[in-house]
Amino acid sequence: MGIALQLSGHEKDLGGGFLVRRLLPDARQRSVGPFIFFDHFGPAQELPGVNHDVRPHPHIGLATVTYLFEGAMTHRDSLGSTQLIAPGAINWMTAGRGIVHSERRPEHLREVAYVNHGLQLWTALPLAHEETEPAFSHTPADAIPEVAVGDAGVRVLVGEAFGARSPVPALSRTLYLDIRLPAGGRMELPALEQQQAVYAVEGALEVDGEPLATRRMAVLEPGTAVALAAPAGARLVLVGGDALDAPRHMWWNFVSSRRERILEASADWQAMRMAGVPGDPEFIPLPPTPPTPAEPRS
Repeated sequence: MGIALQLSGHEKDLGGGFLVRRLLPDARQRSVGPFIFFDHFGPAQELPGVNHDVRPHPHIGLATVTYLFEGAMTHRDSLGSTQLIAPGAINWMTAGRGIVHSERRPEHLREVAYVNHGLQLWTALPLAHEETEPAFSHTPADAIPEVAVGDAGVRVLVGEAFGARSPVPALSRTLYLDIRLPAGGRMELPALEQQQAVYAVEGALEVDGEPLATRRMAVLEPGTAVALAAPAGARLVLVGGDALDAPRHMWWNFVSSRRERILEASADWQAMRMAGVPGDPEFIPLPPTPPTPAEPRS
């Protein structure tokens, strides 16, 4: 069979009742390719007066990848970037040696009810780029290539697949696809990358005939092609790429191959030595528990 492992994830409250389903990291599967963190949020009803804003907070050693199916949010960061995030676009933020950012309700939607639904993923930066200069890249929805594969429509969000290449500037071999299958639809999914997983965003799937319920992730057997089917129609994403080039420590919003680097970043944030977000003086304080990065696992 094509599935090596199924992950159900767990619910996590990010504050104010804003729930996400976290699939990665998992005790049984720390990463898939460079992807070390996978959160699915929504569909969530955003009502006037309800505050689900994410205040300024820091990152090192990773890239955040934000993708919306519905809704909107405003990204701001310590580089001075301000970007309205809209459905279908890819927003790639390279933290490198350190960046601070916030994600807030857009001003034009403050008094409007709407639905937010999307994915927030992190990739570990390759060792050669862990301390690179921070950067932010926005790729609008109309710049993302789309191809037909079997019965499926496939958007190539990051990387290269099925003859299409995304313009998103990833720093390591990375693949991220948004796939729609109609009711009764099928497609053949080859082994495009060294490591791959599919996540059922909406609707149940069959992976080589094995059921995959909605909001579950299937880590695929390396080097194995699989047949995907959606009896009632489905939307799914594929994530993958080369395996990590070294184990990583993770604590709070920090990722590094070196434990002492996470301790250093924690001290910098505690002492407010990291640049803030222009025009956004709020911040998320360091957690009260001392930074204790778990022993890294590949």
